Amino acid sequence: MAHINSIGAGMFSDLSVCLDAADVAAVVNNPSEALLKACFASELEPTEIMTAAGGEFVRIKDVREFPAMGTPPNVVNVPVYGQSTSQQIQGQADAPSIELQVNYVPADWDSVSLLGKSVGDGKQYVFRFTLLNSAPAAFAADAMGTQNTSYYWVGKIEALQVSPQLTDANTATVTITVQSDFYGAFTGT
Repeated sequence: MAHINSIGAGMFSDLSVCLDAADVAAVVNNPSEALLKACFASELEPTEIMTAAGGEFVRIKDVREFPAMGTPPNVVNVPVYGQSTSQQIQGQADAPSIELQVNYVPADWDSVSLLGKSVGDGKQYVFRFTLLNSAPAAFAADAMGTQNTSYYWVGKIEALQVSPQLTDANTATVTITVQSDFYGAFTGT
């Protein structure tokens, strides 16, 4: 499997969320590459209705800025009496929360849309973050080609805060908490 093998901007990077409870339960019990990718087989628009087919996901579109993704360092600085520098020891990394800045499109986050209903509902979902240098044919896992790198995790969409702008596009901050390890890097097939 070939990952991105040259320097380039991640201009087409994508964050998607699998909202299907059966798919999420399968991943929580066995986070294998095959099950993670199976969660992202069929893209839905936020205003569509989910079917019982499974593997359905929604893209979080119009992202203005992605934060750093991945497992945070588990290094703790410990002061040592009598030394001018502290020592670094391995500690326990805190699960990160991810805050995305998005251009706010009200229809995508309406309380009856797939994304809007998931905000603050307390349910776990499977997330996929994909680094892409170019636009894929489609965002389903089997259609993205091999020049990408995807990371997966289980998390919750905790909050959506809208920031009205007087001189620019209205924005919103989407807060996602991480409930599992990060899995990957994997490529499309």
